[in-house]
Amino acid sequence: MGIEKSPWRADFPLLAAHPEIAFLDSAATAQRPACVLDAQRRFYETMNANPLRGLYSLSVEATAAIAAVRAQVADLIGAPDARDVVFTRNTSESLNLVAKSFSPCVLTPGDEVAITIMEHHSNLIPWQEACRAAGARLVYLYPKKDGTLADAEIAEKIGPRTRIVSAAHVSNVMGCELPIRHLADAAHAVGAVMVVDAAQSVPHLRVDVNELGADFLAFSGHKALGPMGVGVLWGKRELLEQMPPMLTGGEMIDSVREQDATWAPVPEKFEAGTQDAAGIYATGAALAYLTKAVGIDAVAEREAALVSYAWERLEGLGFVELIGPADPARHHGVISFNVRGVHPHDVASILDASGVCIRAGHHCAQPLLAWLGVENLACCRASLAFYNEKSDVDRLVDGLSQVWGIFNGSD
Repeated sequence: MGIEKSPWRADFPLLAAHPEIAFLDSAATAQRPACVLDAQRRFYETMNANPLRGLYSLSVEATAAIAAVRAQVADLIGAPDARDVVFTRNTSESLNLVAKSFSPCVLTPGDEVAITIMEHHSNLIPWQEACRAAGARLVYLYPKKDGTLADAEIAEKIGPRTRIVSAAHVSNVMGCELPIRHLADAAHAVGAVMVVDAAQSVPHLRVDVNELGADFLAFSGHKALGPMGVGVLWGKRELLEQMPPMLTGGEMIDSVREQDATWAPVPEKFEAGTQDAAGIYATGAALAYLTKAVGIDAVAEREAALVSYAWERLEGLGFVELIGPADPARHHGVISFNVRGVHPHDVASILDASGVCIRAGHHCAQPLLAWLGVENLACCRASLAFYNEKSDVDRLVDGLSQVWGIFNGSD
C-alpha cells in the first residue's frame, strides 16, 4: 500500500478542512471521521432518552442502541459474552476500577503486584495505591533498552507471591508490543490474574482477549476514532462478580432498603448514574468504521509503512536521537525521539508554527524515561495513524531541520 495519499483522509472533517495541519499525535487522541460526529448528533436528534430508565419508545430505542454497541465491543475483542463489557469514561477509569475493586479481593500483606517499567501512569499509580492499601509490594519488570522483556526477567519477577500482573499491550513511548501471552501464562501458573492495558493496541492491531490470556482488558474509545469520555473494561464474569462497585448511585442497584442495598448484575453494577449514551453510540460508529470501512489489517499495513518511512527519514538526521527498538517494524504507530541539545517543548513549539502537531513531555511515563536516562524526563513523540500521508512525515523532517538550524545556525 502506497503512503503518498490516504484514501480515508477526506473522511475526517478536521483534516479535510485544514490541509496545513500534519497531525502526528494520534497516540494521545485520534481524529474523528464524519460518521462518528454524525452518529453522536443522530442520537440526540432521534433517540434522546435515558437508557434503561423508561418504558417509552425513545428510551427503549436508546437502551437497544447501547446494548448493540456492547455486543460490538465484545465481538471486536473476542469476548464470549457482551455482558462482561463495562462502559467507563476512559482507560484510566477502567484500570482504577480493577485496582480499587478487585485488588482488595485478592491482595493481602506481603503479596505482590507485577507491572513493567514501561507502563503509562494510568497503569502504575492505581497499583501503587492498591499495594499501599493492602500492605503489598509493587514489583517492576525491566526490559532491555529495546523494550524486549527477557524470559529470565519474567521468571524472576512473577512468583508465588504474585497476585496480579498488569501490563500495556503496546508501550505509548517505545511503541513496542509486550509479550502479553507469555506474561499471562506466567501469571496463571502461580494463580495470579492478568490485566491488559490495550489503549495503544486496539486502534492498531487485532486484539483477542482469549489469545492474549487476559483476565481483564481496558481501552479508550477516543484513541479508536470515537468521542472522548467513553472507555471499556472487559473482565471474566467470575472476577467481575467478586468485585464491589467503585461508584454507587442510580441504576447500579437491584433493590435499596433504608440500611443496605443489593447490587444489580454485571455490567450495570459498575455503571452508576447516567452514562454518556450518545458517546457510546458514536463509539459504535467509530469501531464499525475502523473494522469495516477501513479494516484492522489495512490499518496495520499502512501504519507499518508510514513508520518505516518516518524511521528511515529520522535516522538520516544526525541530530535526532531515536528511542526504543532499532527495528521500525516493532513500533506500532509510535516513534519517540529527541533533538540533541534542544528541549522537547521547544521542538514542539517550533514545529507547531509550521502546522506539525507532535507530543512533547513525559507522556505519563516518568519512571520509564528515568530508567532510560532521558534528559529532563521528556522526549518528543510522533504518532502515526492510517489517515496520515507521506507529506506529514516529510513536513516533520523539514521542521526538525529548521529546529536544528535555529539552535545551531545551520541545517
